[in-house]
Amino acid sequence: MQEAVVSRTALFTSLIRAIHARCDPLPVFNDPWGDKLVPQVVVDAIRQRALLAQGLPPDSSNALPFLVEDFVRTNAGYAGTVTRSRYTEDALAAALARGVRQYVLIGAGLDSYALRHANGNPELHIFEVDHPATQSFKLGKIKELGVTLPATVHFVAADLSKEGLTDALARSAFKRDQLAFFSWLGVSMYLTPEANVAALSAMANGAAAGSEIVFTYLNEEVFDSRKAPASARFAELQRTVAEVGEPFLSGFDPNALPQLLSTIGLHLIEDFADSQLVARYDPKDANGLRPSSHSHVARASLGRKSR
Repeated sequence: MQEAVVSRTALFTSLIRAIHARCDPLPVFNDPWGDKLVPQVVVDAIRQRALLAQGLPPDSSNALPFLVEDFVRTNAGYAGTVTRSRYTEDALAAALARGVRQYVLIGAGLDSYALRHANGNPELHIFEVDHPATQSFKLGKIKELGVTLPATVHFVAADLSKEGLTDALARSAFKRDQLAFFSWLGVSMYLTPEANVAALSAMANGAAAGSEIVFTYLNEEVFDSRKAPASARFAELQRTVAEVGEPFLSGFDPNALPQLLSTIGLHLIEDFADSQLVARYDPKDANGLRPSSHSHVARASLGRKSR
């Protein structure tokens, strides 16, 4: 992302979660904060983009009250955003039941877990690690909303392209010798292969054995011109993120992922494609979620297998 500019994809992702909770018949994930954290100017910009996509004049939006919601729901990342959020927090709940008391969100964006749960779980320390620009924006919105978070929520501003994760967490109350649960959602596709391996290695080297990581990735075949071309929806998503200065750069090979993780001290527990998570959380297709054919969510443990 650009220096001193809040992540556009973080804003859009937050809006996806809110629209899903507000508009879909049987939401699989309930996040009411997106509408509060995303400024109206961003919503207005999306409205204009939706009108442009339909070839409609700028003054016709009043006749289309659900224009923004309908436009966002057609995004290729919509289903993956809500199902990855549900999967991650299900896995986190299981980790908390096992005694984990540290939750680290890498590239936290406008994730609202702390807003929804921090006050109800005083033993859990939450560490939000993100670029200073995005984090400053988020903290400003939280203050503007009059929300006070407990001291167990730690905001760690860090440009991880310039500072290692281990060093960033060392500036906080994070305890390397205690179990932790890491989420790394919607980030790896914006990094080079080398940066992705370095990030996973930092997580593996910076936490106690038995800690877990949930992360998302794109199947690397989408970047291979020799393979079948991406769907029109995914191609449009690629163009959109590139236009806002946050292009997709790389992915992982699902078949090679277990061995890759093993070389850096991680054990792959599960790896789900978007379609598998949609089938798990919305088996009757109540919400009309259209999964991407290229997105995955993986869960891994450090040092030993987790139950």
